[in-house]
Amino acid sequence: MEQSPLQVLASLLENHPQRRAIERSIVSLLEIARNSREADEWRLISGALADIRDGFNVFAPHRLTRKVTVFGSARTRPEEPAYQLARALAVEAVQRGFEVMTGAGEGIMEAANSGAGSEKSIGLNVELPFEQHANRYVSGYQGRLLHFRYFFTRKLFFLRESDALVVLPGGFGTFDELFESLTLIQTGRTPPIPLVMLAPEGDEFWPEWLHDFQQGLASRGLISPEDTSLLRQARTAAEAMDHISLFYRVFHTAQYQEDLLELLLHAPLPVEELHRLNHDFDDLVDEGAISQGDSCDSNGILRPCLRFHIDKRRIGLLYQLIDRLNCLDLPEATALEQPGQRLCAIAPNP
Repeated sequence: MEQSPLQVLASLLENHPQRRAIERSIVSLLEIARNSREADEWRLISGALADIRDGFNVFAPHRLTRKVTVFGSARTRPEEPAYQLARALAVEAVQRGFEVMTGAGEGIMEAANSGAGSEKSIGLNVELPFEQHANRYVSGYQGRLLHFRYFFTRKLFFLRESDALVVLPGGFGTFDELFESLTLIQTGRTPPIPLVMLAPEGDEFWPEWLHDFQQGLASRGLISPEDTSLLRQARTAAEAMDHISLFYRVFHTAQYQEDLLELLLHAPLPVEELHRLNHDFDDLVDEGAISQGDSCDSNGILRPCLRFHIDKRRIGLLYQLIDRLNCLDLPEATALEQPGQRLCAIAPNP
């Protein structure tokens, strides 16, 4: 007798390591089914789950590869300096061991995928009411292009799979991606990653915007003064990648357990440096002090770590702390390790 889908599911779950989480998800679906009868509601649920399924399938083979996401305008033409800069950035990123992710469209996205080449590019396209073609550098290479039904699931994978974000000049879509990323970083809902604002020499797009950003928000108390530490500026591809590589020189990853934060490091700190950090970053600690110990990363590797209760309203200070760590005169790791694996160890607030 043929088994029903529920019977098949029950047998698959019998020894699954995430059985309890799967069962909770199924219960949530059943609770929605109890009250939802509209077709559009179930199209939303089905589409979002399909996006997540496809995302997991595409990224599974690339989980051990570092990735830089490049945002920017689809309207930038090949003869413009920003297009050439995006291409140079991708070339530099690949040379340093990164793959390159974009929104798969034209303009800056096409330039970045062109510089990275099809074998080192990943495109996250989104279905729009008007026709949008993926650029040729990701559309013709198997397993390198994702078609998302929804912007929110697409953004989820941009942040989940990125080790760094580089933003070139763009319009509404670029600023939407920028502010979504800033919001998730500032609120501690995504681990710390470098975010670099890149524009060609002489192009004042980002300096002017950052000036207005500081004057209009920070000076009025709408953001914390240190929130500007979440952003870096660069004028060349090498400078942008230098910012990204430096971010992971001593810092390896961050692991949250509600308000308890562990900063996993590539090397332990001298005791006197720990004392200085406690003095200089007291405002970042919600209670107690910064302590040093060891913790396992997502691969079960024991690493030196700093552990403290973080004031999540001061994420800008956390970036300043990471900058301080990365500039310490400590022995560097022999190779830049895959910081993307930190995402498997994050336990976000429900």
